[in-house]
Amino acid sequence: MPSLWVDADACPRVAREIIVRAAERTATPTWFVANHTVPLPRSPVVKALAVSHGFDAADDEIVERLVADDLVITSDLPLAMEAIERGAKVMTTRGETLDADNIRARVQMRDFMETLRASGEHTGGPKGYSDSDRREFANALDRWLTKNA
Repeated sequence: MPSLWVDADACPRVAREIIVRAAERTATPTWFVANHTVPLPRSPVVKALAVSHGFDAADDEIVERLVADDLVITSDLPLAMEAIERGAKVMTTRGETLDADNIRARVQMRDFMETLRASGEHTGGPKGYSDSDRREFANALDRWLTKNA
């Protein structure tokens, strides 16, 4: 059975709750990896893994431990690209699927926007996590678990 790997450093609380409920309902092994303590309910299938505070330590731990066909939940595009290269499936907390067909373009756009910001351009930040985002994520996660769990 595939496992879920959650980049918990930036995972919205509401998405974390959706993941926990879905993992428990389907008995899917789930790991929340972060460089801080993640509050989680006691569960036989949902675990927290705290890593050192080094740069990208949580990302490195996820990539090290995942196996092909696991699902990584992250909005971190470099982590997503590494996970895809290792054969994992990737989904954002907004329910977007990241795969070999779209990850390079997304990373290039992120790098372009970073260059704009470095030159003083105000590009704005990511939009807030909406009820629509929550529904899209819950539905996408449910579809993945139905197919893979």
